[in-house]
Amino acid sequence: MATLSTSHSSLQKILVINFTTIFFLFSHSLPSAYASAITDLTSQRPFKKIYAFGDSFTDTGNTESLTGPNGFVHVSNPPYGTTFFHHPTNRYSDGRLVIDFVAQSLSLPFLPPYRKSQGKDTAYGVNFAVAGSTAINHAFFVKNNLSLDITPESLQTQMIWFNKYLESQGCQVPESSGPECKQALDDALFWVGEIGVNDYAYTLGSTISDDTIRKLAIYSFTEFLQALLQKGAKYVVVQALPTTGCLPLAMTLAPADDRDDLGCVKSVNNQTYAHNLVLQAKLSDLRMQFPDAVIVYADYWNAYRAVMKNPEKYGFKESFKACCGAGDPYNFGVFETCGSPSIIACSNPSEYINWDGVHLTEAMYKVLADMFLNGNLTNPPFKSLLERKLQKP
Repeated sequence: MATLSTSHSSLQKILVINFTTIFFLFSHSLPSAYASAITDLTSQRPFKKIYAFGDSFTDTGNTESLTGPNGFVHVSNPPYGTTFFHHPTNRYSDGRLVIDFVAQSLSLPFLPPYRKSQGKDTAYGVNFAVAGSTAINHAFFVKNNLSLDITPESLQTQMIWFNKYLESQGCQVPESSGPECKQALDDALFWVGEIGVNDYAYTLGSTISDDTIRKLAIYSFTEFLQALLQKGAKYVVVQALPTTGCLPLAMTLAPADDRDDLGCVKSVNNQTYAHNLVLQAKLSDLRMQFPDAVIVYADYWNAYRAVMKNPEKYGFKESFKACCGAGDPYNFGVFETCGSPSIIACSNPSEYINWDGVHLTEAMYKVLADMFLNGNLTNPPFKSLLERKLQKP
């Protein structure tokens, strides 16, 4: 992504440094596509709880307009939430996210955000994901004078929250032993949404290299997963980074000659692809360290890419433009983001892949969730994870 800043004019460099901090900061009827594939499994409700982690692609309300990432400060305003909930829920979309479809497919209610959860609300799990969150500890960005307008929560914060939650359930941390812990962990699915893209975005325009960010982010992420597994997590799904070079913000800021075969920003997609390769290798190591656990890799990168290659197949008519925004050529402007008083969303968000320039529409999240839950974009297949769980006494 360093090529973005070197190829622009001075004004554009300023925009890149100041506004890419928003880059990638990124009831309940059961969808028929899910029912056909896993009805028999989910009728037994294999999991009693889901614990979710990640950034804005997974956040169901831990941030709002006053606490969310710089640039997307209107998530508490309409038209966010307009498609399914019919009002803003502090989700960065017009409706449900992948994690919402996961919960529905497992016959569980939507996960409450940790910051707003209370007692009985956590009976079926908790969502710890935070918009703008990083894999690397926030102290790193402070040390390198990169903390201006950056969300201070990281994966470390989410682990602290998770530990506090376990303690509230009577589970002693760090031992994580005893019947209370067994009840909290044994029947839980751990869904770790994509995280790490913000780490690259926050250092864009600095002297810190992509290699440094990749090493630090993967190291931090691996430590986080090890901590979950050591506590007793047995069923873990890890989402890869998506093809973030296809997002309207990336397309707006990158030079026109920085494009790949999809027409997306080549340098950014190469960056996330390289990150995912290292991530997959680390997951293989963790599978050897924790043979009793099922660790699933959800290939967000190739899932998104598959939709971009053939959008009509999935019902999309607009691949690059944001549904909610303003500005040419991608209906996105860093000063006119979704939720602002003057911004009007498109009338047909189900035909758009992107919602607000960085985050996706409910329709796109539904497609991605179906690929993960029923398709071949997870390794091992998600259905095998369910079968493994149901075989346990």
